Amino acid sequence: MISAGEFRNGITFDMDGNVYQVIEFQHVKPGKGAAFVRTKIKNVISGAVTERTFNPTEKFENAFVERKEMEYSYNDGNLYYFMDLETYEQVPIDESKLGDAFRFVKENMTCKVLSYKGNVFGIEPPNFVELEITETDPGFKGDTATNATKPAVVETGAEIRVPLFIDQGDRVRIDTRTGEYMERA
Repeated sequence: MISAGEFRNGITFDMDGNVYQVIEFQHVKPGKGAAFVRTKIKNVISGAVTERTFNPTEKFENAFVERKEMEYSYNDGNLYYFMDLETYEQVPIDESKLGDAFRFVKENMTCKVLSYKGNVFGIEPPNFVELEITETDPGFKGDTATNATKPAVVETGAEIRVPLFIDQGDRVRIDTRTGEYMERA
């Protein structure tokens, strides 16, 4: 059992027969009245996101979400195939379940496949990836205002913002949770 007062990002719980994951939470203690927890929760099966407030003492059943390490192999149309690292079995996953951060994943990268009672509902890529810049405009010397950035395309096809000194062919480190450039690799 978990109470709403113990909510943190990523926690999964069972409510009204559905499994929800906490995306954002905020403990609010107004000057007058009782405290409450304002959350943004996602139904892990349907993908629907809703905002809801809870009394901090409300209790819910924990939902066990299995996170299994799998290697991304290839895609065929809308199906993306992942290989189980223990059994070498190929598991097809529909494109709709991949999420936004998957745009930084290239073939042979290891990801966590999230499932609940055998139903896959999401993919967690590694937090940081190193990718090569395939396309960007050249930076000009002296063109450096504070934190000046330019658009660049990485080898997976995703577009990010990078500092002016980054050139085509450079390898960069990217935070997949935010999609931001971290450093030169």
